[in-house]
Amino acid sequence: MTLLEVLPLSKQLKEGTKKSHSAAENTKFVRGFLKGVVNEEEYRKLLTNFWYVYDTMEQRIKETKDPLATVLHKYQPILNRTAFLEQDLRYYYGPMWREQQTPSEACNTYCYRINEIAEKDPYLLIAHHYTRYIGDLSGGQILKNIAQKALQPAKGSGLLFYEFPRVPDAKKFKEEYRADLDSLDINEHDTNNLINEANYAFRLNMYLFDEIQGDAGKSLWKVLWGYITGG
Repeated sequence: MTLLEVLPLSKQLKEGTKKSHSAAENTKFVRGFLKGVVNEEEYRKLLTNFWYVYDTMEQRIKETKDPLATVLHKYQPILNRTAFLEQDLRYYYGPMWREQQTPSEACNTYCYRINEIAEKDPYLLIAHHYTRYIGDLSGGQILKNIAQKALQPAKGSGLLFYEFPRVPDAKKFKEEYRADLDSLDINEHDTNNLINEANYAFRLNMYLFDEIQGDAGKSLWKVLWGYITGG
């Protein structure tokens, strides 16, 4: 048994995805964002693609009856992003935004994977939930402040994706979330699969970021290789 395997599940996920997390933060898009270089057109594209991703994930989580994945049900009314993204997209594109926008290739790949695991191995939804929502509550809050300064949207508009009105204390919330993950009755095989899937989720996010920058080919092969190798 390795040191990683004796850690609680939340710690295993954190430790097992460190390299992928770092790689995602070092994509050209995120590096520029963190430096305050926020292009409104690119930001709009990101929000559009995220709407499709979150809409797919939130619907699949709502539907699942998997004994492990149902731990996520208690969090969805609190964390759901779809409605907030819709408000942001109405702000940027107007009331007819749905008729104007379509998912990108990277977005379709991301949504396909979520639908695939929801059918075959729904407990792996936990990996995608962890990767996106915990990220939104952590580094996402830094991105919100940067975007506010760079884009200067109207007050209360354009950045609602990063707002969590039902999470008054993010630190306390994340502690409770991790405790729920740690309480799951999950075996070593499924734990390893969760870590692999979380790493794959990071690759899918990198594919989205690189695509926005016109450099999708750089991460596409990583996505394909991860799909073939299972992580």
